[in-house]
Amino acid sequence: MTEATNVQRSLVVFKPDAVQRGIVGELLSRFERRGLRIAAMRALRVDRPMAERHYAVHQGKFFFEDLVKTIVASPVVAVVLEGPNAIPVIRAMVGATRPHEAAPGTIRGDYALVGLRNLVHASDAPETAASEIALWFPDGVIEYARDIERWTTEEGAP
Repeated sequence: MTEATNVQRSLVVFKPDAVQRGIVGELLSRFERRGLRIAAMRALRVDRPMAERHYAVHQGKFFFEDLVKTIVASPVVAVVLEGPNAIPVIRAMVGATRPHEAAPGTIRGDYALVGLRNLVHASDAPETAASEIALWFPDGVIEYARDIERWTTEEGAP
């Protein structure tokens, strides 16, 4: 990741409702079409201890238990996406946390209806992304180049 282009990595988790509805591929393709690169991906069942670590920032809040119960209910697909300004770009694409507040054109605005069934988690800051990626991908991510980078960044373009 380079400072010059502000390339960032973000964790995106397609939650159980996205997996059960069979729309993970459709949602992931939106990020790829935007120009973001997949640096790591895995399908897994989240156990309670991992769910509690992931949602630790919300521990003690009234909705903590519901968050944990929801993410352990079914498999998820976790992805590390990378690209220029990836964190704010992904957050904008995902939309407001509450689906009824999410703008049309966002993932939640187009696909979600209620509260915890908001389909996707996305890191909210570089520090959060780093700790979440380490939790979900302890073996690290893949480093590779694509020719498209020169067409989606300001470096290397003709």
